[in-house]
Amino acid sequence: MDDKPNPGTLSESSEPLFSFGVIADIQYADLEDGYNFHGSRRRYYRHSLLHLRGAIEHWNEESSAPCCVLQLGDIIDGYNAQYKASEKSLELVMSTFQTLKAPVHHTWGNHEFYNFSRDYLTNSKLNTKFLEDHIVHHPETMPSEDYYAYHFVPFPKFRFILLDAYDLSVLGVDQSSPKYQQCLQMLREHNPNTELNSPQGELFL
Repeated sequence: MDDKPNPGTLSESSEPLFSFGVIADIQYADLEDGYNFHGSRRRYYRHSLLHLRGAIEHWNEESSAPCCVLQLGDIIDGYNAQYKASEKSLELVMSTFQTLKAPVHHTWGNHEFYNFSRDYLTNSKLNTKFLEDHIVHHPETMPSEDYYAYHFVPFPKFRFILLDAYDLSVLGVDQSSPKYQQCLQMLREHNPNTELNSPQGELFL
């Protein structure tokens, strides 16, 4: 029987090429505990900041420090907009991230757009396109200024691509703009719900 190790698997003695951190749905708000849209899961709005601090402490103490951290959106909860606390809550979370030794790449989720316009996000600390790898774009593939997406290489032969999941969306867009009308028409054509933001039913896209 051949006992040679499979070159495609990692052994206990294998050294990782690199590591990175991932965190998502922090959804911080200075509010008492609540529930999700369906009322089926409890939300710990204030406590989420403690989890973020714990994650940062863990990453900072890693013997093999992460090359970066990916923050996958919904950094503060949409309720902040209702209480006019969006900027204050965002600043608190971002100041917490400043204690992290690794760079952070931010993506935008629906809760970012519940709180802010696309123009605001583009000019905020949540825009980390300055961390991208710069390449020469062909004129036909040049992204628009408000398209938030980029890529970077944390280690040779590994490329991370951050996409703008809300490029075509009614969220964060001026309602008088042609793009808003285009997205609204698409929603009405393919979304059977009367409440277009409802997760109920199937979307035929």
